[in-house]
Amino acid sequence: MSTDPDLAEFHRWFEERRAAHAYRVTRVPLAKLDGWSADPETGDLRHRSGRFFGVHGLDVRVPGRAVEEWRQPVISQPEHGVLGILVRDFDGVPHCLLQAKMEPGNVNALQLSPTVQATRSNYTRVHRGRAVPYLDLFTTLGRGRPLADALQSEQGAWFLAKRNRNIVVRTVRDDEDVPVLDDFRWFGMDEIGRLLAVDDLVNMDTRTVLSHLADTAAPAAARFRGRPLHTLPELLNWLVHHRTAEPTERRRIPLRETTGWRVTDDEVCHEEGRYFRIIGVDVRAGSREVASWSQPLLAPCGQGVVAFLVRDIGGTPHVLVRARAEAGTLDTAEIGPTVQCVPANYAHLPEDRRPRHLDTVLAAASEPSSGRVLFDVVHSEEGGRFHHARNRYLAVRAGDDVPLEEGDGYRWATCGQLAELNRYGGLLNVEARTLLACMGFIP
Repeated sequence: MSTDPDLAEFHRWFEERRAAHAYRVTRVPLAKLDGWSADPETGDLRHRSGRFFGVHGLDVRVPGRAVEEWRQPVISQPEHGVLGILVRDFDGVPHCLLQAKMEPGNVNALQLSPTVQATRSNYTRVHRGRAVPYLDLFTTLGRGRPLADALQSEQGAWFLAKRNRNIVVRTVRDDEDVPVLDDFRWFGMDEIGRLLAVDDLVNMDTRTVLSHLADTAAPAAARFRGRPLHTLPELLNWLVHHRTAEPTERRRIPLRETTGWRVTDDEVCHEEGRYFRIIGVDVRAGSREVASWSQPLLAPCGQGVVAFLVRDIGGTPHVLVRARAEAGTLDTAEIGPTVQCVPANYAHLPEDRRPRHLDTVLAAASEPSSGRVLFDVVHSEEGGRFHHARNRYLAVRAGDDVPLEEGDGYRWATCGQLAELNRYGGLLNVEARTLLACMGFIP
């Protein structure tokens, strides 16, 4: 945890919230999960209500890739959740209402979540638990002034076509009385920037919603301005080209038919111990709408590296982005970071099969005195579906070893262009949106 003296008051509040509730997450076999069962014919995991989410198999074919065909488990959650941040000005300074929230897969239990973070099954109270606070501010037209509202994707390697509503709403009046519940607190934009530089503190759902504010209210928004190398229509042309020229073929299959994976009563795992596992947990959490429940979680088999390479082109900061297709991505490809991988998954492959630019990023990160690293922070991914999923997020200034020539799958873009595309949803992947938030908020 950060020792920044400017964050001392925050840490006192955060530890008070941690001490106010009891949390316990216990690993259990999948076959012992209360309320969940495996289909006797397919092996697919599903909740007895038919809601929340399920786990089944996916057969994927991407012609032209190094690995053209594979099978894997995937999480299917067809309903849209709400991820919302409420904004209000105090003395002319915008603040965000965030909450200290426990998720069963968080490495440290408690992290900073948006004002509202709820699946449709949760906020329609399928679980018969307590109502979600502040929900009507985001779901009732006219309750606030919308600053952003878009359907955004989540991890395409683990989810099948999942999208959540990312929404930012400002109070109608700056003096509007919004009661602040015990686990909630107002945060200024500068404070959010300092907190984003702390490992495992600001959760994924908060980061994706903050990406919609990164070019306006964020402390480092100057990084988003300048003359771009490519026009916005040229970037869209490049992305749509990859969406249509490299179609991903996928079909749902029974979980039992995921070749290369072992499906047992205890867990689902890869035969060579790579990629991820599907495990089961029992949860006790006094601060949640329901005090106890059971569920599957996807547990990655290694920490990832996610990075932008950054360079000035004509005096304007640009980042190198990639058109990235993943198994579950709804529209085949989205704009992703320069580097996005779990290095351990490539340990068995020859050096020429390692992800492009990965070694450049890691080499720069190993020499912090070089001044090439703009930020370097480990963030957790969504703790409601993933167990201890963590990525190291970096922005690294490109050196002479990185040519200006982009290669077919890459383009130099300004953060301002990415922010403009981000307004409409479904164009930037969730990892790129975290980097975009960090680019705007971390000084």
